[in-house]
Formats: sequence, structure tokens, C-alpha cells
Amino acid sequence: MTTPLACLYARYSTDKQRETSIEDQLRQAKARAHREGWTVVATHADEGVSGSVPVALRPGGKAMLADALAGRFSILILEGLDRLSRELGEAESMVKRLEHRGIRIIGTADGYDTLASGRKVMRIARGLVNELYLDDLREKTHRGLAGQMERGLHAGGKTYGYRTVDAPGGRRLVIDEEQARHVRDIFARYAAGESMRAIVLDLNARGVPSSRGGTWASSALKGPADVGLGLLNNELYVGRVVWNRRQWLKCPDTGARRYVLRPPHEWQVREAPELRIVDQAVWDAVRARAIKHASGEDKAGAGRKGGRPGRTLFGGLLRCSVCGGPVVAVNAWGYGCAAHHDRGPVACPSETLVPRAGLDTRLLGVVREELMHPEALVDLHDEVRAAVAAATASQTERCDALQRRQNELQREIDNLVQSLALVGVSAAIAGRLKAAEADLEAVKQQMQAQAVPTPEVLAHEVIAQYKRLMLDLRSALEKDTDREHTRRLLAELLGEVVVGRDEEGAYADLAYPAARLLNAAGGRTYISLVAGAGFEPTTFGL
Repeated sequence: MTTPLACLYARYSTDKQRETSIEDQLRQAKARAHREGWTVVATHADEGVSGSVPVALRPGGKAMLADALAGRFSILILEGLDRLSRELGEAESMVKRLEHRGIRIIGTADGYDTLASGRKVMRIARGLVNELYLDDLREKTHRGLAGQMERGLHAGGKTYGYRTVDAPGGRRLVIDEEQARHVRDIFARYAAGESMRAIVLDLNARGVPSSRGGTWASSALKGPADVGLGLLNNELYVGRVVWNRRQWLKCPDTGARRYVLRPPHEWQVREAPELRIVDQAVWDAVRARAIKHASGEDKAGAGRKGGRPGRTLFGGLLRCSVCGGPVVAVNAWGYGCAAHHDRGPVACPSETLVPRAGLDTRLLGVVREELMHPEALVDLHDEVRAAVAAATASQTERCDALQRRQNELQREIDNLVQSLALVGVSAAIAGRLKAAEADLEAVKQQMQAQAVPTPEVLAHEVIAQYKRLMLDLRSALEKDTDREHTRRLLAELLGEVVVGRDEEGAYADLAYPAARLLNAAGGRTYISLVAGAGFEPTTFGL
């Protein structure tokens, strides 16, 4: 009988837990695997990660899912379902996906077991408790911070120009004189008419560390004044503490957070003259210039109105060959590395500038003349079919092994049934028959999870998707009424286009679309683990 393969997963998040919590969770999981006679083939953990973060966005969680998709284990052991997620919807979705693939989930502390008859009721009940725990923790944390604010203590995050020191009941802010000197310099230079980019480039050239210890960017200085974002808009520098102005909300699909403004009556404001760094006259001069910039009168402020670059077809879809960062429209003429433009050569030495008109025309030419050409469908079909055949070879071997195991178990069950008919009731034979039937059911579930479509079927799915994308893109390019929609289509088709320069001039690398479409075809995400390795990028000069 084949020994079941197990994966262990652990996670801790809050300040009340510590790194040894991971060790404790894994010790219990290993003990369970040892008692059952299961072989542990993988161990994954996430330290200091909130249970509200989707599993696929955690390093350890992502690795665990990759092993699951690759069929490396059939049993997942963890402390409880709250280690997967404390949000009911995320936990329910994740458990269903794993169990659909034939993976048995075991909770060492909460008692959850995929094979238990009442598991669904237990899952919903515990999921609701876990989600309520998150709400309660969030409310208590906010209430505690509000109390700190009322007592004159620090309730916010780190602010450049200040540091925190111990105080009765918590922490309080004090001025960091070294950083405060740079704050005064930034305010004075901007008030005198210098651009934000010039200030940032000089700070980076002189090696002045930013608040996070890295290089400065213009975005660190600017931002919407009503939200208080950006160094030049922070009222703390004139001794006015404002707390609870914003609320962070998390997208349930991506886990990304965004802030929304709270109503002004919920803001907590406290005057703190001992924290003033910037003179009132300089502050007023900066505010006056910010108003001019917002109205368009100040052309040297920070680039385009609102601080946002114009939306081009390919800006942001391009990547720098030197640092790997985004390549955007740095002016009306050309594309350039955003890191080099915003932070200077300290962040990226690439000075490559590519004409926007030339690159747009060249890439659109590739799309229209090569990717939309009828012959491209023939080539794409052959490429996809070959890639799927190679990608599913190992999957087919696993299916064959499972089929052989199924046949062995079925023969064993038939022999045991015959034995019972001949010798009558036997506890030993009945016990072995029950175990063999359970093994057979587990193998059948694994075979269902490992089912792979033929290369021809999947190739047809990719071609159908490719045709739909081409029709949509052709219509979008002809109308050119929704630039964002066109950009999304181009991103889906081309992926990231790497732009660089060598001795022959500027060039661009783009991946053949078969690899990207293959990964997305029919939602068969397991293909992405092995597909695309045989596709070489296309390189052309600019």
C-alpha cells in the first residue's frame, strides 16, 4: 500500500504570538503525521502574516498551493482552518479548492477533518468565529489608539523628522534633529521655486536616506493636501497632530489596501507646538505654491497636473532591462525608466530614452502584422500543442501510476470479498476490506484531480481564446475610445515588454503570446507550473 504524502503549513500574525508559535504548530502537525504513518514531503510557514491576507499572496501559502497544484501531497496538516484564513469567504473558497483536488485537510487543534461527516457545519461555525475575531481585534486596536491620542501619546506610524521615545503609558514623538534639518531644507527649497524632482535628485546624489532608508522619490514629497499625504502636506511639521483622517479598506479579491477619507467630525486633532519643525512663513509659502500648481499656474511644480503622467498605450506595460522597474512616458517625446527619472542614477543607471511614437508604432505593427495574421493561428496551434504535450507528460505518468494502483486495490477487494464468502465473518478480513475500500476511494479522488485534457483539446481552447482576444483588440484599436480597455487587452496579449539599449541601439523583448494564453486557457492554472519554458522571446530594434 502506498504511504500517503503530507504537507505541513503554519502561520502566526499578532503581537501576542511569537516565532516559536510556528515551531509549536509544526511539532503538533509532525506528531499527527507520525501517528498515522504519513510521509511528510513539504513544510511551509508564514511568519508575521495576518490571517486576512489571501493565502495566494503569502510566501509560504503560495508555495503550499504550488505543491498542491503539482500533486506533491494528498494530506494537508495545520493547526486549524484559521491558519488558512480568518475571513469566512476566503477560508471556505480555499478549503473547497483543496478538497476538490482530493486533498484531505486535518486540523490538529480545531479537530477539522475532510473525512468527518459534519465538517461543513464545523467549517462554517469556526469560520464565523474567526471572522468575528478579526472584527473584534480591529475595533479594540482602533479604540486603544484613540485613547493614546487623547492622552497626548503617539498613535500613528513613522514620520520623517521624528522618532519615538518611551513615555508613561506608551510612546511619544520627539524631533529627530538630523532628519529635521533635511525637512527644513526641502520646505525652503520648494518655497523658493525649486522643482520636487530637482530636490529629490539632489537628496539621492548626496546620499540622504529617505524615511524608509532607501532613495527619495517625488511621490514622497507630493500628494493630495486634503488627505495630508506627502512630506510637503504634513501638518505635523507645524505642530498640528491629525489622527483618524483616513480608513484603510482591503480588496477581497487581491488583498490590496486602499484608503478612504473619514468624515471630518471623526478626525482627532491636537495642537503640539513642541513638535513644530517648519516656520509658519515657509509653510504658508509652500501652501501658496501648491495652490498655484493645482491650478496649473506653477509649471515647475511636479510635472503634470495632479502629479499623474498622461496615459499612453504602452506606458507601465514596459519594463527596464537594467533594474526591471516600469518604463513610462517621462515626457511628451519618449519612454524612460521610471526609477531613473524619479530617483536618479542612484536608483537605476539606465538613461535609455525611446521615442514614444516609434515604439508605439513598432509594437502595434507587431500586433497587427504578426499576431493578427491568419498564419499566426497555425503557428500558435502547433506551438501550444507541443507545449501542452511536454507539460502534461509528467502528469500523464502520475495518472498511469494511479491507474495501476486502482487496479491493484480493486483486485485486493475482490479477493477479500471472496475470502469472506468462503470463511465467513472475520474481523481481520473485514478490517482490511474497509481499509482497502478507503484507499480505493482516495485514489479515485486523486485521479479525478489529476485529469488532464488532451493536447488537441487544450490547443483548441487556446485558439478560441486567442480569436476572441484578437477580435476585441482589433475593435478597440479601430475605435480608440477606451484607452484603459485597450491597454488591458495589450497587456493580456503581450505581457511585459522589456526595453533596453545595446551597442546596436534600443531594442524590445516580448514573449510569444502562446505561453501567456496557454497559462490562462480554461482556468487550468496547474499548466503555469510547467508551460512556457520552450517559448523564446522575440527581439526587435527600435
